[in-house]
Amino acid sequence: MILKKAVYFAVAVAALAAAAVVCVVALAMALHAAVLPSVGPAWASVIVAGAATVVMAILAAILLIRANPPKKLRVGGQEKDLTSRVFELARDKPWVAAGVVAAAAAVALKNPKITAAVVSAVMAGRASKK
Repeated sequence: MILKKAVYFAVAVAALAAAAVVCVVALAMALHAAVLPSVGPAWASVIVAGAATVVMAILAAILLIRANPPKKLRVGGQEKDLTSRVFELARDKPWVAAGVVAAAAAVALKNPKITAAVVSAVMAGRASKK
């Protein structure tokens, strides 16, 4: 059953690749026929090759950017987990980190029930992961 699905998938990919090749060849021939009367056969071939080069360069640039996006384009910090992002924020902005620690200490001193609830929730979470 799995082998049959794999074969169907491979045939579908091959059919799509063949269709893409046919489309590219047809578009190249159409471009050649369109520019042939105005520039001649040699320059028409140069224009088709140049157009193919430009299209491939654009596709390569898009794929390279998607494979390794700049930090500004990364969505939601997917490469880093929450803990490393918090430590990075604390390293970059120590005053904000100190303020967060002071606020957490004030809440812990003011209402020990909240602190006990948070500690028990953290401990229960760690116990369930083991």
